[in-house]
Amino acid sequence: LTPLLVGGPIDCRAEPYHKKKKKGRRITIVIIIIMDTSLYDEFGNYIGPEIEDDDEEEELQQRSDQDEVMASASPLSPSSSSQQQQQDGGARSNGNGMELSATSSSSSSSSSAVHTRAIVLHEDKRYYPDANEVYPDAETMVQDEDTQPLTVPIIAPPKVRNFEKVEKEFPALSYQREYLVDMLAYPHLSRNIALIGHLHHGKTTFMDMLVHQTHLKKWSSSKSTRYTDTRIDEQDRALSIKATPMSLVVPNTEGKSYLLNIMDTPGHVNFSDEVTASIRLCDGVVLVVDACEGVMMQTERLLKHALNEKLPVVLFVNKIDRLILELKLPPTDAYFKLKHTIDEINVFIEKNMVGTDEEKAARRLSPDLGNVLFGSSQLGFCFTLASFAKIYSKAHAPTSATAKLGPIDHVAFSQRLWGDIYFHPEQRNFKRKAPAPNAPRSFVQFVLDPIYKIFTQVLGEAKEDLTSCLSEIGIHLKGEEYALDSQPLLKLVCSQFFGRSGGFVDMVVAHIPDPRAGARSRVPHIYTGPLDSPIAKAMMECDPKGPLMIHITKLYPKQDCSAFDAFGRVFSGTIKTGDRVRVLGEGYIPDEDEDDMIEQDVTDLWLHEARYRVDVDKATAGNWVLIGGVDPSIMKTATITSANIDDDEPAHIFRPLKFNTTSVMKVAVEPINPSELPKMLDGLRKINKTYPLAVTKVEESGEHVILGTGELYLDCILHDLRKMYAEIEIKVDDPVVTFSETVVETSSIKCFAETPNKRNKLTMVVEPLEKQIADDILNEEISFGTMDTKSRTAILQKKYGWDLLASRNVWAFGPDMEGGSNVLVDDTIPGEVNKALLGSIRESVVQGFQWASREGPLCEEPIRNVKFKVVGASIASEPVHRGGGQIIPTARRVAYSAFLTATPRLMEPYYISEIQAPTDPLCVAAVYTVLQKRRGHVISEGPKPGTPLQIVKALLPAIDSFGFETDLRAHTQGEAFC
Repeated sequence: LTPLLVGGPIDCRAEPYHKKKKKGRRITIVIIIIMDTSLYDEFGNYIGPEIEDDDEEEELQQRSDQDEVMASASPLSPSSSSQQQQQDGGARSNGNGMELSATSSSSSSSSSAVHTRAIVLHEDKRYYPDANEVYPDAETMVQDEDTQPLTVPIIAPPKVRNFEKVEKEFPALSYQREYLVDMLAYPHLSRNIALIGHLHHGKTTFMDMLVHQTHLKKWSSSKSTRYTDTRIDEQDRALSIKATPMSLVVPNTEGKSYLLNIMDTPGHVNFSDEVTASIRLCDGVVLVVDACEGVMMQTERLLKHALNEKLPVVLFVNKIDRLILELKLPPTDAYFKLKHTIDEINVFIEKNMVGTDEEKAARRLSPDLGNVLFGSSQLGFCFTLASFAKIYSKAHAPTSATAKLGPIDHVAFSQRLWGDIYFHPEQRNFKRKAPAPNAPRSFVQFVLDPIYKIFTQVLGEAKEDLTSCLSEIGIHLKGEEYALDSQPLLKLVCSQFFGRSGGFVDMVVAHIPDPRAGARSRVPHIYTGPLDSPIAKAMMECDPKGPLMIHITKLYPKQDCSAFDAFGRVFSGTIKTGDRVRVLGEGYIPDEDEDDMIEQDVTDLWLHEARYRVDVDKATAGNWVLIGGVDPSIMKTATITSANIDDDEPAHIFRPLKFNTTSVMKVAVEPINPSELPKMLDGLRKINKTYPLAVTKVEESGEHVILGTGELYLDCILHDLRKMYAEIEIKVDDPVVTFSETVVETSSIKCFAETPNKRNKLTMVVEPLEKQIADDILNEEISFGTMDTKSRTAILQKKYGWDLLASRNVWAFGPDMEGGSNVLVDDTIPGEVNKALLGSIRESVVQGFQWASREGPLCEEPIRNVKFKVVGASIASEPVHRGGGQIIPTARRVAYSAFLTATPRLMEPYYISEIQAPTDPLCVAAVYTVLQKRRGHVISEGPKPGTPLQIVKALLPAIDSFGFETDLRAHTQGEAFC
């Protein structure tokens, strides 16, 4: 055994056992130990053979290489399976660099086998073929130094970006997809509407009701779908962040189909910019109000915004089931609650709408007019008085016994179902006088009482009694459906009793104009060009053969967030896939500033359907369309026109969006890894595109700042920056707010400033601007773009008492020409100043004034509510000495000087907070305590009619509002919320 222990060569032969047995093969291994003493020293250490000549060594090496290649390349045949087993066990190392050779043969041929006794060192062994032999055509690259960090895998797994819910396949619809596309060519059969309302008043749930009726899919009856909340964080937060459009073909009560382009908008006050962008593309709005909560502050703000946009409004009183199940109001009290909500909205419209008495009367909302819808989107039903009257008409269809009475006139019947109208059963007619002292009104008797009875029967009766009761009103359910929980069962019964959403379609078709009629009122309000031009006339006629004009207000990211698709409305013309178009930015001015223009090719066209898209080849005037390939130059809004449009009749842009709030909160961000700064900058550019009111800028200190409307708004922006657009870790500073600068007195002295060349001198004074004028400018009741000088002068003279000289010489508003709350007035006397020379530098003075208004002298914040008056000027007669480089900085300096001598002050932003709390005195006292800690000021407090809630309205400084909602719920044990 000594040669074996010291690693001597071993010759192994395996003798096969020819008699087959069930358990396999028996192998007889004969071990023959052979020792060559010349290969070992006296201590038993292996020293190897003598070294041969170089030529012989090379020849032997070539032969061994050829044998190995042939052995590795020879295929195995089924008949040589025993040889393969020999090869599998024929090359095994004993751990000391020696090779154990084992071969097997039959007893008759074992002596004639040729054995290889060559010694193969450990480093020369080849267990696997080389890569060049396996992949002969592949390129092999060797990296000498590993530059990849250990934290990064060599082969990274596929990255799945899951931030939104999308349909994997095109869903089954209740109509053909081709029918939907064909409807685009008939604008009189389509309506463009937006659902607006307060937070959690049921807009998204109402969209779910429409989706469930048009999409043939098994929907959960107990779980909310929130189909238009496509983002994952929207589903997690249970609130809408982005406005989402859908185009649905829905029939009315007569069975006629209409194409409804519906925009589901967020209800949170921080995302009111999404509502503004959505309203711009619509011809009317549907105001959704919770029947229990009634009109809230956000409801009033959105309604006022829709009135300012001159859009018709219809009302949907949602969640009437809460009056029955939560408040447990009797039918008569429920009627008064509904009536109070509608009257409250009508009073607000009459108070805030600008127009004549006839125009205000035309906007009145009333169920008997057909512009008020009742229902419960959670239970899947809605109705107008006309659609409810049709249920009676069908249920009491004339029979042979009642043929003389004739059918019920549902139109006349519906007009008698609202107000102080009573049914007299003896005379079978309706009168305004009650037949008895406690007689119910017609709405209570014919509408609310049947609904209350259905709720009572479904929730309180046994299965047998419920089956007979439902069969009497034509509702038949399956056996297993009676075993459902109360809410799914109630939803099923109500949806069968009221049918599809035909009442909603009837209301929208009757009271919201089609795209052709809506364009006549929309184009003068949003188009900046002349209204007598061929382009404006084509848009007001909604001409599909006219020049192409598309208004873009929204950008939706692609699934990989690398680019965006532009969403807008075609006002005239027809856009097709592959067209060459011009994209006009917000700064484009024909023949003056044409830098903000670029030509792009349209790569794709879709109809946006929330979680999926419908490909279309073209889109005609009056429709909404999602356009691919035109987004690189679009920041907020844009105007798209044809690339071959006539330059003699240039296209003007659509007016930029006018928001009803401003971004006052800001945070500074920076990447944790400084090398990822380019990624963060690219992400900030994408954030600026997708959030209409987001502002990203670089401060003088070098900080990258994001401005938003509130905490939730900034939280969503930072989430998108980290997860979607930049995909980096960022460091965020503590949030702060923006301030404004103003004055409280008139300048103590006349301030002047000279130009650097000492040839020009401007003199200016500053005084506070009347608050009412500033508010009217912000509300665009006084403007430069849509109002001529004569009209503006008349308003300033009659309404505010300005003198004729000052009212005629208003040069500009600042910091923006539209909507700036500062005024620049030329108050010079013609005998003291050369008016011709002063007029020649007017534009430069205006630019300097707007520069100063944008960045005030105190802390570089915007200036508000200040009147700047030019009272003197000495202008050089040579044009070369009064250029913009001389005048603009001088006008800015003189504005600063006059501002600082007029007792300047800082203005801080504040929020108007509406807090709902129970009527418990301890809870209301806790609300006051939280407000006092944050310098809040209560402006009103009172009960909510028909509810056990107390409404507290307060002014809260924005700088002290961080964490206010959390603090409020902590102090009130979750009972109060805002």
